[in-house]
Amino acid sequence: MTKKMVFFDIDGTLYDDSKKVPATAKKAIRALKERGHEVAIATGRAPFMFEQLRKELEIDTFVSFNGSYVVVNGEVVLARSLQRQALENLHEEAMKKQYMMVFMDHKSALTDVKDNPRIAQCLGELKMPYPPISINPLQGDIYQALLFTAEHEDFPYDQYQDFSFVRWHELSVDVLPDAGSKAKGVQKVADMLHIDRKDTYAFGDALNDIEMLEHVGTGIAMGNGLKEAKAAADFTTTAVDDDGIANGLKKLGLVL
Repeated sequence: MTKKMVFFDIDGTLYDDSKKVPATAKKAIRALKERGHEVAIATGRAPFMFEQLRKELEIDTFVSFNGSYVVVNGEVVLARSLQRQALENLHEEAMKKQYMMVFMDHKSALTDVKDNPRIAQCLGELKMPYPPISINPLQGDIYQALLFTAEHEDFPYDQYQDFSFVRWHELSVDVLPDAGSKAKGVQKVADMLHIDRKDTYAFGDALNDIEMLEHVGTGIAMGNGLKEAKAAADFTTTAVDDDGIANGLKKLGLVL
């Protein structure tokens, strides 16, 4: 049997609304690995934000920061940080317009604003604490920033050609290196593990999963996913809390 590679998004895919992995998903992923297939996570989250999940599922290959930081079997194989001067300019612009930001490396997050309700709400929905406060949050290599602008609010995104902006919440967008994506991250993993693209699969539910779902050999959208993700996928499985992972893997014939 040809070895396959399966990538799983986290929020809305592995995690249900309570940020827990359904028991049926855990069982299916164990069975997938027992059959000799490769398993990886592909997420917009920072590595420190899903360390416990990796331990829980015994997964040490992942695409994080929507493709900017990639690890294969515990080894960092890609680390693409945000351009520093452009990031400083973006931060200055955001502060002038009173839009807050959070800055993340692979180990932690920092912000320079205290008790901001948008930051608290967005990170709280990820079950993450409010970031530590720093007078200089742009320290070291920054792989992703969060810009807390609402969907209806204007911001000159097109003036910042060094970045890609991907909305993940009605109150926040991810700030990523230009031309980065989960698709490029998953291809890096496949190349490192010598897996043919036609033998790659991905499960996702949101806007930042679209390129990945289109790129892999077979893309699977979650039943609870956005219509745009479903349109990009080859087929749609059931919702995350309705055995979506297990049902999808069974339909693919990857588990019994």
